[in-house]
Amino acid sequence: MRKAFLVISFTILCITGLLIYVNWKFSFLLMIFVPLILMGLYDMFQSKKTIRRNFPLLGRMRYLLESLGPEIRQYFIETDLDGKPFNRLQRDIVYQRSKKEPDSMPFGTQLDVYKDGYEWINHSINAISFSKTNENPRVRIGSSQCEKPYDASLFNISAMSFGSLSKNAIIALNNGAKQGGFYHNTGEGGLSPYHLQGGDVVWNIGTGYFSCRNQDGTFCFDEFTKRATLDNVKMIEIKFSQGAKPGHGGILPKEKVTDEIAAIRLVSKGHDIISPPAHSAFKTPLELMEFIKLLRNGSGGKPIGMKICIGNKSEFISICKAMTETKTYFDFITVDGGEGGTGAAPQEYSDHVGMPLRDAVAFVYDCLNGFDIKDQIKIIASGKVITGFDIIRNLSLGADLCNSARGMMFALGCIQALECHANTCPTGVATQNPDLMKGLVPEEKSVRVARFQHETVKSAVDLMSSAGLAHPDDVTREMVTTRIDRNKVETFAQTFPELETGCMLQEATVPKDFLYFWKKASVDKF
Repeated sequence: MRKAFLVISFTILCITGLLIYVNWKFSFLLMIFVPLILMGLYDMFQSKKTIRRNFPLLGRMRYLLESLGPEIRQYFIETDLDGKPFNRLQRDIVYQRSKKEPDSMPFGTQLDVYKDGYEWINHSINAISFSKTNENPRVRIGSSQCEKPYDASLFNISAMSFGSLSKNAIIALNNGAKQGGFYHNTGEGGLSPYHLQGGDVVWNIGTGYFSCRNQDGTFCFDEFTKRATLDNVKMIEIKFSQGAKPGHGGILPKEKVTDEIAAIRLVSKGHDIISPPAHSAFKTPLELMEFIKLLRNGSGGKPIGMKICIGNKSEFISICKAMTETKTYFDFITVDGGEGGTGAAPQEYSDHVGMPLRDAVAFVYDCLNGFDIKDQIKIIASGKVITGFDIIRNLSLGADLCNSARGMMFALGCIQALECHANTCPTGVATQNPDLMKGLVPEEKSVRVARFQHETVKSAVDLMSSAGLAHPDDVTREMVTTRIDRNKVETFAQTFPELETGCMLQEATVPKDFLYFWKKASVDKF
């Protein structure tokens, strides 16, 4: 069949050449139609694609339109509320705040306020003046065992690795953090020079131990100490799992693995970099406590935390039991919702693995409070946080501060092209292609990142003022109400009733909903 195609193609080319020789006026038309004829013939004889084989040439239109589908929907079909995972209203508020443009909405809300899941803040008759509140409140992170506590902003840059994001994007984010006085989480891809532009850094250490590993992939204390003691590194975060692909391990396609990235991560190139699904430095909750001590000593007493997307509840309760038994505490816990994610992840993991953020934050807070250790540990919420209301909602469930990944990407210029995994990001944010990343100018975008963060914190504080609250610590579960169905609403206090402090220290007082997982939890295994 291939031979027949080549014979026919050669014959057509010979006839074409003869016609051009006889009358050159045919040449222009032939230049257009001959390639089309050849493509049609190729489609007839190829065997991989049925549509093109049955409908030569015309079948190609189907694949062209399919490839243009996301752009057509985004720019011509979607309404302001249709886009996924972030709709146009959500994206626009980031763009407006990052550019310091007016973000007021005319003619009332476009949301259906009687739809299940609609949420609102319960404002107060005794609202206080915004001018009497702290426009940029700080949250001190550091348990009684922490020698160098850190005063964090209410809203910060979530974990995004160099490799997943371009160096220009990382530079812009870090400079934005420096300008705005908030922190920048490195993601599990290691501590790169682009994270050290002067902004505060949280070094995220995943199961691959990038930037602090031996050649066999195990944890290297000497490499850790060398970087953890840098002035810009303010906190250390042990990554257990992330919202995009919990229990899977990070993925960096080989197309994105440059010589520089391989050197920063202390790995070899030429293949996909896939982090192991679990840590090798510890295997039990008690061993984890020893690892916390090791990192705290190696960093010079800086706050040590963990990042987790909640899965099996008994495993987190095991960690709480181990902290209580050994009196060794995390300084902070970053709770990543199952709806999170910025890079490559299998669809099933993004869609169906991991507890959603609001349920997870409430669960983590209740566990820490139930074991009477919440006063030692701050909770950081991460997962689709881009507005002041998103911050308040998470604070009301028990978080102390919030992180954002995709919101910060929008501030950099991300258009939600959904090509983060393909190294073809058109805005230069999530690519290692130098021709694409050069379009992102760090000096310009860093200012937008700082503006977006500032305006979002300002919005959150303004909302607290409307509720008569002067500080994030005052936000409780009574502050936010959710519509359960068309004729029923509940506050978070009703949906997620708080546990009594210390009730999980002994079996006799453990609430019924937690008892099964409490019994299953053990300090000797996860």
